[in-house]
Amino acid sequence: MQKTIVWFRKDLRLHDHQALWEASQNGSVIPIFIWPHEEHHLLSGEASLWWLHHSLLALQEEFKEHYGVDLIIRKGNSLDILIEVMEDTGANALYFNERYEPFAIKRDHYVIESLNKIGVDIRTFHSNLLYNPFTIANLSGDPYKVFTPFWKRCLNESISRPLPRPSLLNGIDKVVSTIEVAELGLLPTIRWDEKLHCYWQPGEKGAISVWELFIQKDLHSYKTGRDYPSLQAGSRLSPHLAWGEISPRAMWYSLEMEQSHIPMNEQIEAYKRQLIWREFGYYQLVHFPTISKAPLRPAFEHFPWDENQDNLLKWQKGETGYPLVDAGMRELWETGTMHNRVRMVVASFLVKHLLIPWTYGAKWFQHTLVDFDLANNSMGWQWVTGSGLDSAPYFRIFNPITQGEKFDRDGEYIRKWVPELTKLPNPYIHRPWTAPSELLKSVGIKLNETYPLPIIDHDFARKRALAAYDKIK
Repeated sequence: MQKTIVWFRKDLRLHDHQALWEASQNGSVIPIFIWPHEEHHLLSGEASLWWLHHSLLALQEEFKEHYGVDLIIRKGNSLDILIEVMEDTGANALYFNERYEPFAIKRDHYVIESLNKIGVDIRTFHSNLLYNPFTIANLSGDPYKVFTPFWKRCLNESISRPLPRPSLLNGIDKVVSTIEVAELGLLPTIRWDEKLHCYWQPGEKGAISVWELFIQKDLHSYKTGRDYPSLQAGSRLSPHLAWGEISPRAMWYSLEMEQSHIPMNEQIEAYKRQLIWREFGYYQLVHFPTISKAPLRPAFEHFPWDENQDNLLKWQKGETGYPLVDAGMRELWETGTMHNRVRMVVASFLVKHLLIPWTYGAKWFQHTLVDFDLANNSMGWQWVTGSGLDSAPYFRIFNPITQGEKFDRDGEYIRKWVPELTKLPNPYIHRPWTAPSELLKSVGIKLNETYPLPIIDHDFARKRALAAYDKIK
């Protein structure tokens, strides 16, 4: 019988795991997760490493519960460890699901080339996306650069039906050395991360539970509700998707089933569009691998950025004096995520109000997001900046005041995350510096003491940003 190593990476689940499924049909399975020395500094930030720690613990439990099989945990050079485990177990095959980050693609090619030379049977699968990003091209054979044509093309592509969790998994008799998840050193030394347990349950079970609740409760109002941060009408699946704890193909077919018997086409189409927007991020990362480091529009290489470290720190700490921006940044620090509408506002504020390079914001998000994902983080920042392929134009500058008035009209979201403004009535909750001094005194607010004045005037910032943009047009 074939002995197959199944190499887990960012696919920490048992359902619709094509590499695991195929290996289970062909003989014995040796599941392994390697914390790779060659890429760990690029893979995640501290918040998402907290997620990985607990996701690995959950996956270990799943293997034990369903199959009585150990998930091997190692750290070091991926190729060296794979060869070592093959020699130790007599494994003659390696199956894994594809990764799409440039450094991972390069490493995987090297692993495949090296193991092919010694006769290892290697099979890889596109199990973490809806489509194979390498096979979709426009009529000229070039990569799509605009989302709408990409979206329409994807809707005409078939999506493989998701595979079930293997009902049976044969392990091997030999005990293989492994280390504890804690020995990977993923958790921070200063335990600021304990608060994250209040908001998240990493692992496949948590992902499926969140998805089922979303289908039952919030999908029916998704299209309109997703823009209002106080409603929390999103699916809250982004960190589960980032670590592959839930399959996008399984989600897609679940939506298809809902669509077949419930008249919710607009809501479901809106969510499907977000799934394909996620695909577009990976598609860009594959075809334009510099997206995480450099602007895809060359003109932005000459943009007159202002690398003001004091303003960057105030933005990071949620002390800009703009309540919606500050609420978003504090939500991020507390929970490891941020409402998507607010993400756009805080990102726009950094690059357009403060003229701080988008790469600084992308780095901070990498550090603080439990759902950090190189493809979508890079695409999102380039979209907001206007430097990406299909981006919001640079001259679309979000007004953080009117955005708050429109999408957090009663200030519920702001009051939750900026508690020093809790007693401030509407409409001043969105612009506290305009409130009468008697009112501020009565609710215990001292501007620039208990809450900062705006670090920059919106009208001035807008004019300055447009003038900077004129220099590169």
